[in-house]
Amino acid sequence: MAYVKLCNFIEIYRIKSDGTEEISDRYQNYAPGETIPYNATPGYKYLSFLYQGAAKNRTGDNLEAALVLSVNAISQDAARQAVMKRKHVRVHSVVIESGYDPATRTLSTEEWLAATMTYDYETLEVILSSSIDAVGANAPTRVLTKTLVGRLPVTASINAG
Repeated sequence: MAYVKLCNFIEIYRIKSDGTEEISDRYQNYAPGETIPYNATPGYKYLSFLYQGAAKNRTGDNLEAALVLSVNAISQDAARQAVMKRKHVRVHSVVIESGYDPATRTLSTEEWLAATMTYDYETLEVILSSSIDAVGANAPTRVLTKTLVGRLPVTASINAG
């Protein structure tokens, strides 16, 4: 019987005003007590978590995912900071070939916003929301101007070449 070893690497970051990323934390859920590299980047510390991938929310207007963690001082602080500061979360789901070697195959890379968190005495859940929310209209705003797209038609009819 062959085993497939899966690992999730997460990066928690914010986007600065100049458009660059400032990564505050890197975690992995593969090697307890170890700090392992991924994608030529060292320093992914171990954090016990489960990643529940994308699913539509109840109303069907947004995608959500979740990070499920045990309740302790480290996970509570990391989750609280991510949610309170509306940080971005990048999740890499990978297959590990052997040992603590770097990932051999990336299955997916997903970008999320830390939206909310809930917890009880044993489980802490961070809800990750898609960065473009149809209901909240949190899409990046852009105005079409003549300098960006050229001459715009004055009617509603647009004909492509």
